[in-house]
Amino acid sequence: MTRWGEPSRESDALTTAAVVEQAQIAIVVIDRHSYLRYWNPFARELFGFVDGRDHAGLSLLDIGIHDSDREHASQLARRVLRGEPWEGTFAVLRGDSTWIHVRAQAVPVRDDETGEIDGITLIAREALRSGRVEEQYGLLERIGSRLAGSLEFDSTVKGVAGILVPQFADHCFIDLYENDRLIRQVSVHSEGWSPPPNTWVGLGEEVRYPERHFVTRALRRLETVVSSDHLFANSPNDRSDRVSRQVGISSVIAAPLRARGEVLGVLTLALSRLSLRQKNTYGGFDRDLVGAIASRVALAIDNARLYEEERTTALAFQRSLLPRSFPQLDGLTVAHRYLPAAPLQTHGGGIRTQVGGDFYDAIPLSAGRVGLVIGDVEGRSPYAAAVMGQLRAALRAFAQADREPADILRELDEWVRQLGQPDGNGGTWIPSVSCLYMVYDAWSRELSYANAGHSPPLLVTSDSVQPLELALPDRMLGVRARSGSGEDIVYHQANLRLPTGATLAMYTDGLVDRHPAGGRPDPERALTRITDRIAEVADKDVEQIAEAAVNSVPGELDDDAALLVVRTNSDQLAVSEGWFRSDASTVGESRHLAAQTFNEWGMDRDQAELACLLVSEIVTNVVIHATPRPVHRAFNGSGVFDSESPVDESGEDEFDEDWTDLLEAAEEEETAEDPADKEFLLRLRRGAETMWVEVFDNDLRLPRIRSAAADDEGGRGLYLVEQLATRWGSRPTPDGKAVWFEMPLFSEDSSEEG
Repeated sequence: MTRWGEPSRESDALTTAAVVEQAQIAIVVIDRHSYLRYWNPFARELFGFVDGRDHAGLSLLDIGIHDSDREHASQLARRVLRGEPWEGTFAVLRGDSTWIHVRAQAVPVRDDETGEIDGITLIAREALRSGRVEEQYGLLERIGSRLAGSLEFDSTVKGVAGILVPQFADHCFIDLYENDRLIRQVSVHSEGWSPPPNTWVGLGEEVRYPERHFVTRALRRLETVVSSDHLFANSPNDRSDRVSRQVGISSVIAAPLRARGEVLGVLTLALSRLSLRQKNTYGGFDRDLVGAIASRVALAIDNARLYEEERTTALAFQRSLLPRSFPQLDGLTVAHRYLPAAPLQTHGGGIRTQVGGDFYDAIPLSAGRVGLVIGDVEGRSPYAAAVMGQLRAALRAFAQADREPADILRELDEWVRQLGQPDGNGGTWIPSVSCLYMVYDAWSRELSYANAGHSPPLLVTSDSVQPLELALPDRMLGVRARSGSGEDIVYHQANLRLPTGATLAMYTDGLVDRHPAGGRPDPERALTRITDRIAEVADKDVEQIAEAAVNSVPGELDDDAALLVVRTNSDQLAVSEGWFRSDASTVGESRHLAAQTFNEWGMDRDQAELACLLVSEIVTNVVIHATPRPVHRAFNGSGVFDSESPVDESGEDEFDEDWTDLLEAAEEEETAEDPADKEFLLRLRRGAETMWVEVFDNDLRLPRIRSAAADDEGGRGLYLVEQLATRWGSRPTPDGKAVWFEMPLFSEDSSEEG
């Protein structure tokens, strides 16, 4: 035998190198570090090397081996470098973006002098074109690996078709039953060919096979059918028959897809003239092979459907606990996103759908203020989602009662600790919850907030994007276990003023904890990428900012993520207010201010008259019941009483609307005290379609509606407010209380006429 590069004894003109260069099989040589050292022309063609590019020194993995097969190729190298030959099949993405499967043999290359292994010689060819039995078994193995790697329906069926075409077939169809109708789910063809419109059945369309069609026989008999004769005798229609003849269909296989006793559909494969191959008809072995493939495909499809049904149910449950949309909020535009976590691989426990406890909300409050909340419940499970749902409902109730942010977090902390679960060791596991709650007043641009361990939102202005400077966050909700220590959690409250036109991007940590391919999460780097991307679209609308934020960090979501983007604006906002003494003469003055303001705002005349009536009612309520100085609450064995409050013999507070003698009695009780001690503030606010009236006084007692008797002269004021206003209520303030009501700027009749 001659040595490499030496002339052969038979002919001095033909060298071994020339033989290798002309061989119709790929030969690739790599060193012991898996770097390419040599490849022949056929290898360049097989692997689709880009012309003109020097691949010398590149890794074996860089010639296009699919990500799923990279570990497979690495094992190949390790095994051969130990001196063992290797044979197998792997997928390759060629330079022209087409897929092929390559059957390869690898042998060690030894040094002539030392005998040590210096590298590997890889001999490869395109798999399955020759029809060899061992390659067909390799196909079955590859399909099994592909099916085991995915639980998503689309990737499952398309992945199978991508393996079968063009190595084993020129055409692949998968038709599945949907409500007793056979619907085409997959239609894949070799060489990039596509059937002309209105010939073969398209994706998503119903398939109706003739009675004597080979697919009908396969479904009726529940067995794999091979046919190479009379293929065009039972075509569904003339157009289908004509196209089948044009492409030269020569052989077909139809295999029922059965799983757990149910027929899911049918897998159909066909050979034609679209590609050159040594074998143009299917035989008995092919029938058995496709039958085995069909059984695996059917089980994978059934598993994928069950998994998607479970995941759809879980995500529907998760999304049902979150707001789908928000009402119009004056002074704010809102965009929101929820991103579910990727399926969790439990390393022995299967793949599990993850649902989490991330939540967000924008809650309309009194006088046009808005409560903004973002939070995250520890864990990824239905329990975390259930806790989230209860927390969000409780927070909404507390917020709409106009509780202060710090008070709300204190209530939620107690609520969380009541939702604990037994930990299996005789104790109770209490989830920790981060939560940031803020109240925004669009007219003053003031933001009042309390923070239980949540990341600060991003403040987006025309000049910069940076974390909003918040006071030091307090501890997360639920972190304090019940004990006899008497330890108490204190949640602090702070205020700040937002710049004009500012935008806030509130997010949960799942957004910055994405898992990049082949790396580890880097929250700081991810936040930098989000910040930079938002800065590029800072002048766009909130929807574009939200899209930029969720798409700026690559990688899979190991945790669910929530995002709430709110932009402040002062368009269509107006305010008018005035201070008045708490005496009878000012009722008319306050009503005059209201009437003049409503007229300037262009409020519907009928609505304005109705609103003025309600202004009179709540102002009269203040004149009658407001105390001349702040009231302090006292506690004793009989209950809670306010200083300076009239108490009847039964011990009940007489604050109500029994307005006998009404303003006359109020005038008689006037004293020579400083009038400033008896002032109240009337504030009128206008939004895009709504107006609010607020009256502030220094009386801590909140009003309530009472049922007036038929002969009572008063007691119907708040009843009128409740019946005629869209909403009304009262809330405590640091110095007393505020009574408010809300009405549309225009009546329904006037808007219909307009």
